Amino acid sequence: MFGFTINHMAELGPLVGEPLALDLVNTRARLPGQDLDFLSDLAGLRRWLDCERDRLPTLPPSLIDAPTKKDLAAVRELRDHASALIARAREGRRPAGADLAALNEAMRAAPVRHELSADRTLRSVRDGGPGTRIVAELAEAVAGMVADPAVTRIRNCAADFCILIFLPSHPNRRWCNPAVCGNRMRVARFHERRKAALG
Repeated sequence: MFGFTINHMAELGPLVGEPLALDLVNTRARLPGQDLDFLSDLAGLRRWLDCERDRLPTLPPSLIDAPTKKDLAAVRELRDHASALIARAREGRRPAGADLAALNEAMRAAPVRHELSADRTLRSVRDGGPGTRIVAELAEAVAGMVADPAVTRIRNCAADFCILIFLPSHPNRRWCNPAVCGNRMRVARFHERRKAALG
């Protein structure tokens, strides 16, 4: 999981370590009084892809290291659709037609094929040009999440300012990151109790 402190979240980048589809949605975050978009530019996309490198098996390192402006636009558009698809799936609702069509189109635009190399290693390779391969890989992760019955277990972080979502591995998990949101909320409750006791 990508660590950060409340004061340095914007400099360090997004929290990662959830299923890839949730990590994509979580590239938008919020601090008290500050909305953050970790995919606001190509440098942000490169940083995020680098964090997710091991989870993008059909993409060559060169593509992860040097995404294009088309890739950035396509990933940002997919993030909007992913957010809507996951939100509806969490509620047991059917996907909206436009979101479903965009997701399926993204997957069709860069299909996976298999190749056998000279050293007899079978590998998956994704076809497609700029703006298609990265988004197709992410679209497959989103489709997998939406189709998974576990989608109904996704939770919102319990911090009142936070917009991140997570799939809890433990039923008592309340925070996207206990060291950030959990600590901040505990400190806020402590100050409220102290103020009430003094007042």
